Amino acid sequence: MSKIKEINEYAEEVEEEIIIYDEFEDAIIGLADRFGMDTSVAYDYDKVIKILMEDMSYEEAVEYFDFNVIGGWVGDSTPVFIKVL
Repeated sequence: MSKIKEINEYAEEVEEEIIIYDEFEDAIIGLADRFGMDTSVAYDYDKVIKILMEDMSYEEAVEYFDFNVIGGWVGDSTPVFIKVL
């Protein structure tokens, strides 16, 4: 089962809207819960950058990510991006 399908099934179960960035499915590492906010999808930051680098340089990928991805607030279930140590 795909990660997106699993997340959608979970969202139905808990009756929450969970925002998913389909183009970054391979970077999904799980779900995150924060006090007073809806569940969000957690993405591996470095994997997201690598996905973006399929079409652009590292610098362009980081700039695009900063402005268009992490810079976009879409509500309490806005995805989170984690630097895995």
